[in-house]
Amino acid sequence: MVPATVLGKALTVLQAFTVEDTELGFAELGRRTGLAKATLHRTLAELLEHRLLERPDGRYRLSGLVFELGMRAAVGRSLLEVAAPYLEDLFVRTRETVHLGVREGTEVVYVAKSGGHRQVDAPSRLGGRMPLHATAIGKVLLAHAPPDVRETVLRGRPARLTPRTVVNVEVLRRQLDRVHERGVALEHEESAVGVTCVAAVVADREGGAHAAVSVTGPVHRFDPERHLDAVRAAGAGIASMLARGRSG
Repeated sequence: MVPATVLGKALTVLQAFTVEDTELGFAELGRRTGLAKATLHRTLAELLEHRLLERPDGRYRLSGLVFELGMRAAVGRSLLEVAAPYLEDLFVRTRETVHLGVREGTEVVYVAKSGGHRQVDAPSRLGGRMPLHATAIGKVLLAHAPPDVRETVLRGRPARLTPRTVVNVEVLRRQLDRVHERGVALEHEESAVGVTCVAAVVADREGGAHAAVSVTGPVHRFDPERHLDAVRAAGAGIASMLARGRSG
């Protein structure tokens, strides 16, 4: 449904951009937003005027101001600042791709990613999203999510991304119970063929999750079970630092 308010139209345009599609032309924006041409022209002009969009070569892209505004989010910034040394330690220890993710609705959003020169060809993208049920980091977040979120995912016919994606609701439910108990999750080619992963919770005081941290590598060289303790320790360390900062 096309939004009725000016703000709604502006958000529709901004959300048309993705991690993969960072520059879009007018015609493609029209297709993605459903806005009439005159409305889209007017909305784009206002977004350019307020420096939320740029148009360096005839195509539109999000501006640096959008990034700056996002980084001002207090919770996200403190999480990234606290997590950074733990993520660096994990990378040094494993030399594989390290992620930090948070839950938004029924998806994991990747807020940090580090992989060096040989990072695995995983479907994750910085700022990108993946369904919770199909990744180790997502399963950790789903296992620690409120019950209504878990049930929404389980009742929503989880999508199969690869032949190994767990889509059987009862099997997935048992997996999530075990992940909640252990605080860690493993994934073997469920989000992408050839990719395996281990993830751990960054727990909050109420038994939920601030975030989750993971290490991902190719199946031919990475054994995720060897790094269970390291990833669990990183998650616990980040959680402890966050708790200390908020109680101080």
